[in-house]
Amino acid sequence: MKRKSKLLNWFEERYNLDGIKNFIEKKDVPIHKHSFWYYMGGLTLFLLIVQVISGILLTFYYQPGADTAYESVLFIMNKVKFGWLIRSIHRWTANFFIAFLMIHLFSVFFLKAYRKPRELTWVTGMLLYFLALGFGFSGYLLPWDTIALFATKVGTDIASSVPLIGQYVGKILRGGEDVTSVTLTRFYGIHISILPFILFAVLGLHLLLIQTQGMSIPIGHEDKVKYRIKFFPDFLLKDFVVWLFALGFIAVIATLFPAEVGKKADPFAPAPAGIRPEWYFLFMFQTLRMIPSKVLFFEGEVFGVVCFSLFFLVALLVPFLDRKASKNQKSYGFTIAGIIVLLYMVIMTILSLK
Repeated sequence: MKRKSKLLNWFEERYNLDGIKNFIEKKDVPIHKHSFWYYMGGLTLFLLIVQVISGILLTFYYQPGADTAYESVLFIMNKVKFGWLIRSIHRWTANFFIAFLMIHLFSVFFLKAYRKPRELTWVTGMLLYFLALGFGFSGYLLPWDTIALFATKVGTDIASSVPLIGQYVGKILRGGEDVTSVTLTRFYGIHISILPFILFAVLGLHLLLIQTQGMSIPIGHEDKVKYRIKFFPDFLLKDFVVWLFALGFIAVIATLFPAEVGKKADPFAPAPAGIRPEWYFLFMFQTLRMIPSKVLFFEGEVFGVVCFSLFFLVALLVPFLDRKASKNQKSYGFTIAGIIVLLYMVIMTILSLK
């Protein structure tokens, strides 16, 4: 304890820590009947940390390239001690991370936690969701198996159909006209370098906004707060318990249902029947399948991509569009719209599995 105080005194002599200490001491969390949803953000952050750590461990052995990627995955699964477990945890955590990120976003939406002064907190949260989809899409190709190859072909074809910039985006992603080893190395670079750099910048801003503005109280519940607890250490300890349960659950799932290794990618082989993207893309995939080949003057796929682009733009700007919530008033129109969107995503996902 004496050594600890000396170390603390050493820092205090050189740096002004009073602001940090006061902030930690004053920060608290309101407890009410919707406080459960506060844990979703922390759990999502924890899953991201697990993703980063397991991803770093995998990079020690993974070798991008058409002649090495698949073989390095087999080496990780069969030769590296607990390599199969680390890869399985990475794979499962990726799915849970996006799932809880979506749950967190919808909980924030329905509780109107995006209202003034937290507009940028919502915007950065949506940007994190887009980045998570980017991680999922770029990481899917890295095992270089048959399903990953053809799913990436479908995905990059859809990206190429974006009006005006689609062809350029498709060529940049693929590194040419088709999905090849060049695409694999580009996706690897995007997955471990470009996206993490952007992610940590956006995440840092997101966490800074949350810490400075505190937890939002739902509209109409300002007078229903039962009590407040200190963020450190009380709420953080409860968060930690949730994280431990999550880690144990993921470890069990990864052990019972380890990540599979399909057949090595063969660009000249026919596409496998019933190929689908990961579950978090299925509602978009099913929608594009159901759109007619021609909608007015547009190609069906182009029309669908434009509609989804507009939808995500509206979702990004929700805090600025919901005027009632910004005035601390209930906005039933946006709530109903959110329920419709949620039901649509669930229904389309289920239909795509049939």
